[in-house]
Amino acid sequence: MSWTISADLIPGLARGAAVLGTGGGGDPYIGALLAAQALREHGDVTVVTLDEVPDDALVLTVAMMGAPTVMVEKLPSLTEVVAPVHALSASLGRPVTHIACAEVGGVNSTIPIAAAAALGLPLIDADGMGRAFPELQMVLPTLYGIDASPLAFSDEKGNTGVLTTVDNSWTERIARVACVEMGCSVMISGFPMSGAQAREALVADSLSLCREIGDGIEAARAEKADPVERTVQLLGGRELFSGKVVDVERATTTGFARGHARIDGVDASLELSFQNEHLMAALDGVTLVTTPDLIMVLEHDSGEPITTEGLRYGQRVRVISAPSDDRWHSPEALAMVGPGYFGYEVPSHRFDGTAETPVLDAPEVAA
Repeated sequence: MSWTISADLIPGLARGAAVLGTGGGGDPYIGALLAAQALREHGDVTVVTLDEVPDDALVLTVAMMGAPTVMVEKLPSLTEVVAPVHALSASLGRPVTHIACAEVGGVNSTIPIAAAAALGLPLIDADGMGRAFPELQMVLPTLYGIDASPLAFSDEKGNTGVLTTVDNSWTERIARVACVEMGCSVMISGFPMSGAQAREALVADSLSLCREIGDGIEAARAEKADPVERTVQLLGGRELFSGKVVDVERATTTGFARGHARIDGVDASLELSFQNEHLMAALDGVTLVTTPDLIMVLEHDSGEPITTEGLRYGQRVRVISAPSDDRWHSPEALAMVGPGYFGYEVPSHRFDGTAETPVLDAPEVAA
C-alpha cells in the first residue's frame, strides 16, 4: 500500500537509514536537510510498493557517489541532484516514471526523496542492496543482469555526463575516475529498469524499514527502554561488543574513505575495518562478522547511529550485527561483495558468527 513522505517523517527515516548504512552511505543529517528542503519546496512524495509499479515503468536509481567525508564539505543542491535524471531521460528518449534508491544507507536513502519531490515522481519502497556498499556495481540488480549504464553524473559546477560501458564493473571504474576528478563527490542516476525487473531485483520495503528503525529508537528513548536493544530486535540481529573508541585511522583515497577503528572493552578489543562501510569486525584478532552481513556502530546510550567518518576517540559505543538479504550469500554475490573482494583473507562470517564455506572460482556475476 502506498504512503506519503512529508518533511516531518524525514528525521526518523534518516536515522533508520543511517543504521542500515553500516557506517557508510554519507552523512544522514545532510541528506535529511536536502530532502526536507525539497519536500517544503515541491510537496510531499508518494511512496509505492514494488507490486504497484507497472511492468512497463521506467525506473531510475538516484544516489551520491564518492567519499562520505567529502560530502560534509561539499553540500549538494537540488539542481545537482536532478541533473543526472534529466540527462539520462534524454539519453534514453523516454520519460522517467519512478525513482528508486540504489542503497538504503545514509544519505542515499534521502537523496532519492529529494529527487522524487523535485521531479514530481513517485518513489519506490525498495532499494538495490538492503544496506550500503562502497562500489557502484555492488547491487542485486547486477546479479540479475541489469546494466548500470547508461549512467548519468553531475557535479556542483554544472558538469554533466552520460556514460555507456560494457559491464557494471567498468561503469564503476570509469565513473570513479570521473568522480575523483570532479571533487570526490558527484550525483548519479542509472540502472534503468522496468517495473518487472525492479520487482525481481530490488529489496522490498526498505524505506518502511528505515522508518520503523528510526521511530523505534525514538520510542525506546521516550519509554526509557534500551534503543540499541530495540534496534537489534527489529533487525533480528545481535549485539557484538560494547566499549570506548580508542583509535581511528582514516584516509580518503581513490574516492573512498578507508580505515580501521579500535574499540576497547573491559578485557578485550574489537577492530573494525571499513571502506566507506564497515566490512569486518574482529575480536582480539578473531573474526566475528564480515560483509555482506551488516555491522553497525551505535552510540552507547542513545542508540544514535555513528558513521565511519563520525567515529571519534573517546566515544562510548555498542557494535551490533544483523543479517543481509539472503541473495548476498550466493557464490556469485560473495565474489562481488564478500571479504575476499576487499582483500581480507578470511571466509565470509554471518552475523551470528557462522563461517561460510569458501567458494573457489566462483562464476562471474552477470552485468
